[in-house]
This record gives sequence, C-alpha cells and structure tokens, in this order.
Amino acid sequence: MDASGHIELDDAVRMVLDALSTLPGETFELDSALGRVLAQDIVAERPLPPFDGSAMDGFAVRAADVAGARDAEPVVLRLVGESRAGRPAQETLGDGQAIAISTGAIIPAGADAVVRVERTRRDDGRVQVLEEVAPGEQVRRAGEDMQAGTTVLQRGATLGPAQLGVLASLGHAHVRCASAPRVSLLVTGDELLAAGERARPGAIRDSNSHSVAALARCAGAEVLASEVVGDDERATRAAIAAAAHDADMVVICGGMSVGAHDHVRASLRALGATQAFWGLALRPGHPTWFGTLNGRPVFGLPGNPVSAMVTFVLLAGPALRAMQGAPQGRARSTARLDGGYDKPAGRAHALRCRLSERDDGRHAAPTGPQGSHVLSSMLAADALALIPSQTTRVAPAEHVEIEPLAPWMGGWA
Repeated sequence: MDASGHIELDDAVRMVLDALSTLPGETFELDSALGRVLAQDIVAERPLPPFDGSAMDGFAVRAADVAGARDAEPVVLRLVGESRAGRPAQETLGDGQAIAISTGAIIPAGADAVVRVERTRRDDGRVQVLEEVAPGEQVRRAGEDMQAGTTVLQRGATLGPAQLGVLASLGHAHVRCASAPRVSLLVTGDELLAAGERARPGAIRDSNSHSVAALARCAGAEVLASEVVGDDERATRAAIAAAAHDADMVVICGGMSVGAHDHVRASLRALGATQAFWGLALRPGHPTWFGTLNGRPVFGLPGNPVSAMVTFVLLAGPALRAMQGAPQGRARSTARLDGGYDKPAGRAHALRCRLSERDDGRHAAPTGPQGSHVLSSMLAADALALIPSQTTRVAPAEHVEIEPLAPWMGGWA
C-alpha cells in the first residue's frame, strides 16, 4: 500500500485470490467442455496409439528381406494380403512375402518395417521393392504418443481444441470440469444510453454492459444478468442486493468514487459488505473496490470504459479463473517499450500496447492516447505494459513487464 492508502496491484491480486474458494465440479459432454477448467486428472488407461501401425501407404515387409534393394536391383516379394485402417490383415508375414498396408493400419504379425508405395512397383501378385528399409522404418509404435498410466492432463488445465482431441482419443465422452462461475453485472449512471436508445443531451452510450460481460464470458463465467441502474442510492442498494442473490460474483461498473452521486460504496456498507480494499495505485483503475457480500466476491470497477476493462483483466478475470481451479500464476513477460515513457511517481500505469517481434526481441508500442475514456485504444491492443508506481521514466526500448490480453479476450486481442 502506498502513502495515500492506495493498494499496489500485486498486493490487490493476492488479497483477491486469498478471498476466493473453488467452485464444485460437474460433468459435461465433451463438446460442451470447450474453455472449461478440468476438475480431475486425466490418466491414459491404455497406450496411444494402441497398436503398432503404419505411418505410410505401402507394403509391410521384413527388413532383412529387402536388404540391398535399389532401383537397378529391386527385391521381388510375393503379395499375400492387405492390412487396411480398421481392417487388420489375418495373415502372418513369412520369408519373401509382403502385405499391402494403408496409413494407420496395424502392422501384420511377422513384419517389422514398411516400404513406401512410391518406392515400389506392383505387378501380378508381386511387388518390386526399390529401396532397403531399416527395422521400424515407417512404423508408429504402440504408446508412442501416450503410455498407459501417464497423467496426460492435470486438474486445472483449460480445455482447448487440442485438449478435447486428446480426451476423445482416450475414449472420454464426458469430462468433469469446474462449474462456470455465475456473474451478475451492474452498470451505474444516469447518463447511460442503450445502443438503440434515442440520443439526449449529456448522455453517452453504455459500452460496459457489453465489454465487461464479454470479458466475464471469456474467463469462463456465465453472465446471469446485466443491468443498468441510475444514480439513486435506494435503487443502487436494491440492485446490488438482487444481483448478489444467485450469483457467485458481482461486478459493478461506476459509482465507486467520492462524488455526491456515487452511491455504490455506501450501498455496499448498508448491505453489510466487507471491504478488502478501495483505491488502486494504478492508472487507469484508481477507484476500484473489492470485498465480499454474503460470502460472495464483489468487484466495484471504475465506470470509464477502459478502466473497467483493464481492472477486470488484472483482477476480476484471474479471480474467475481461480474459482474454477485454474493455476493462479500470471502470464506476464517482458518487451521493449517503443518511444519511452514519462510519468509521475505514485501510481503504476497500464499502457495499452501492440506487440511485435523484431531482430532485438519483442517490442510494445502504445496504441495512441491513453485516456481512460478512449475505448478505441483497446482495438489494436494485445497487451498491457505495466509501469511500476515509483518509476518516473522508461527509456526508449527499455524492457517493461507486459500482461497479454489474449487470454482474457478469447483470442480476439
């Protein structure tokens, strides 16, 4: 916490994560599990592939039978059968014999290698082999991908396309995952207009109901409701109480500052909420509140659209993943900051940046004006460059810590 009582970002993250508990798991059909977090370890019960198979279309042979084969002096073998994918050969390969084989088919008994079809000539029940092969050549061994008893996926893994493919290959039609956290979203402000509502003087369009709700879904949550409430204390208190009734987390945008029409903190106090912190040493995102209400985490985020997105990414997103049992480590790395940066001491700054790879490594270029109301600055951003509170100058091309945005934006960053 700094001298003004504002909490540093990393301290805030620790306080948030310490206040959470993991949600129970439930069983999902495989095709419904994309993006969910595993609530069990996945152990291979049998090897994969389950048998020695061919990596190529060609002919299964005994390597010793084709030793010395070449174009000028082919080795002639007698064809005695065929092994197709899903239809294994019944014959056992003997001396001087070959069995036609398809990619993925079982290697017949007696064979120890495969000759590619391109290096053969087939003629009237025989095959001319034009090159020698070593034992095991073009053979995919049983268990080469996964051995029986191997833990293939660990509890806490997020299920993407590759993970679903692995589960299917192991025969899992269902999988146990953490339940999706249920989130209620409140957006406050008399000035807010819905997207299709008629314009009026002094009003602005509500973007937080859409951007913050989308961030919650990208973090694996189910958004139960998204409601806009005016700057009225009684209405604000009633809306917060209703939002907390069935939700696992409440997110409130706006009304968190000290103005005469900011009613969220007073409403939370009146409802018996416990405050963990209010005020981040961060720009954008200073008027951020976190606490619990009836045992449920509540985030009070700033109303400015960029501030709301940034604080969600840095605090509420990790909280939602932690509630699903996902690992709590941050995905931060470093990049060279283009152009340098000057700021006063006292608050960390989160700069919206575009990343690029150059000869001297990764670079981060600010996306333009960094005001908390400039929502278009998020369009080209794929990372936040985090400048520490007490840093006052970053030299051009100096390394800074970056927080990738793609994990929190469904790959759309």
